[in-house]
Amino acid sequence: MLHRLVGDLMTSAVVSVRQDTGFKDIAEHLAEHHTAAVPVVDGQGRPVGVLSEADLLRKQESQADPGGRPAAARLLPAERAKADALTAEGLTNGPAVMARPRWPVVEAARAMARHHVKRPPVVDDAGRLVGIVSRSDLPRVFLRRDLTISEEIRTGILTPALGLDPGTVTVQVTEGRGTPSGTVPQESLTPVAIRLSESVDGVIDVTNRLRLETGTTAGTTQR
Repeated sequence: MLHRLVGDLMTSAVVSVRQDTGFKDIAEHLAEHHTAAVPVVDGQGRPVGVLSEADLLRKQESQADPGGRPAAARLLPAERAKADALTAEGLTNGPAVMARPRWPVVEAARAMARHHVKRPPVVDDAGRLVGIVSRSDLPRVFLRRDLTISEEIRTGILTPALGLDPGTVTVQVTEGRGTPSGTVPQESLTPVAIRLSESVDGVIDVTNRLRLETGTTAGTTQR
């Protein structure tokens, strides 16, 4: 069974800025590429953090309005430092939470939820930026074709992993909802088959239609 990987879903043509990129160049960069956040990389192309439009707005928040009245918001020291920053290095939220190309989608989703990030940079084994993955990329696994999912469950789980006879089991998948049916030689195989079927990328739900083979006893294997 092969899970979809971050490398399959990530955007490789990633937009980034260097630590020494100036404030105005950053603003132009975000506008030109229609993006709200970018990774900030060092001289070796390794992400050191992520910079967003909100970080640029700190400068506006700290300035007096046209009438000369002081800024309404009282900035914390860290926010004040961002408001005074002139380059990406001073504006960066770091260190960056990074993903790896060979992470399964499930691992990426858990890391993003745990660290409350939406678009982690993806790095290679040397820590260099190779892409970016966003929360909107992850649901693409649910666009897999029903026939593809069905074949993966049948030929990747029920037959080789559990040793079931291909002629005794079938898998119907409709709009991501799987229904394995047929017979199993051992009752204890049923919950394992269902659990593994549920873990296949693109599966929304699994309904069990497996039953024990005639002539076998629960918990035993037919010889």
